[in-house]
Amino acid sequence: MKTIGLIGGMSWESTITYYQIVNETIKRELGGLHSAKVLLYSVDFAEIEAYQASGEWGKSAEVLSKAAINLEKAGADYIVICTNTMHKVVPEIQRMISIPIIHIAEATADELKLKGITKVGLLGTKYTMTQEFYKSKLIKAGIDVVIPDSEGVEVVNNIIYNELCLGIISEDSKKKYLAIIDELEKNGAQGVILGCTEIGLLIQQKDTKLPVFDTTQIHATKAALSAIE
Repeated sequence: MKTIGLIGGMSWESTITYYQIVNETIKRELGGLHSAKVLLYSVDFAEIEAYQASGEWGKSAEVLSKAAINLEKAGADYIVICTNTMHKVVPEIQRMISIPIIHIAEATADELKLKGITKVGLLGTKYTMTQEFYKSKLIKAGIDVVIPDSEGVEVVNNIIYNELCLGIISEDSKKKYLAIIDELEKNGAQGVILGCTEIGLLIQQKDTKLPVFDTTQIHATKAALSAIE
């Protein structure tokens, strides 16, 4: 079994889910007392968020590159970054290590293609929704991407940082998200990507008829299966 190197803490709320899914997947695949070989480097999210807000992506890349280097030295066979937004700096991190990084948007694109999705709604931080580092991976896979209007982008982003990353789950916020998902469907979305690893704490498939693609579930499952290929 290969050793998975997780870079977590962005936020730790969703990192817990990653660890759980990885081990549930290994148990399902191998049975018995099997569990995953995991190394976890958990960063201080306050530091990362401050760099995001100030546009200092290079500094956040330095923090995560250090984490990746340490994981490689400790014996990780590949890296899994437990967040969507910070995949913006994957190229910088990859240059600093010799082991691969499993990209969350590429894993999600593979899942969308398996389900025959050609146009998808994307929810996430404002960086993930409005910048190209994430959407370009989907577009390259032949999938059109629709995002909320400017007001919707702010609503989704604020709920992520001010509630979900703090472990706050609100029924009012769920209603706001579901209204935005309805608008994405009206704009042609055949499914919706929960493109922030915390959104799955608020929205599940049972909440909407539109097919939901939870990136935490997809990414963590891919991470686990890669360990036993």
